Amino acid sequence: MKRLTAALVAGLLFGFGLSLARMTDRQRVLGFLDVAGDWDPTLVWVLGGAVGTTLITFRLILRREQPLLDAGFHLPTRTHLDRSLLIGAFLFGIGWGIAGYCPGPGIAALGIGLPNAAVFVLALAAGSFLPMGWARDEHPGRGRATAPKQEVNKSA
Repeated sequence: MKRLTAALVAGLLFGFGLSLARMTDRQRVLGFLDVAGDWDPTLVWVLGGAVGTTLITFRLILRREQPLLDAGFHLPTRTHLDRSLLIGAFLFGIGWGIAGYCPGPGIAALGIGLPNAAVFVLALAAGSFLPMGWARDEHPGRGRATAPKQEVNKSA
């Protein structure tokens, strides 16, 4: 129950931050992507704040023996770029440019009742589950499209 509560609080905080920074406004995001026209640099400040906060807090958090609500840290182990990652990033960028939403702001916009966000979130869900079927076809018994995360033993 603690983990679910922590996830809910983190999601609400994230959504509130996106709404406060007006990243749920498609026109603001599309303005950021319009580098050749009427460019809106607001998203740079939001991204900079997020990256700066993450750089500081992750270093502090990873000094701990374990997270507060789990037995170990679950960090990605893959470090190379593969075809799936590059194609996925390309498709993500196209979708972001067309919709003006990426997943976080799209879900936050849905939470505040923007109708176009509902269409985006449904398409996001469909696009998220399609590759899982392909991964099962390519790797029988695997059932998911990403590599499993490995626990990090901080005491070693």
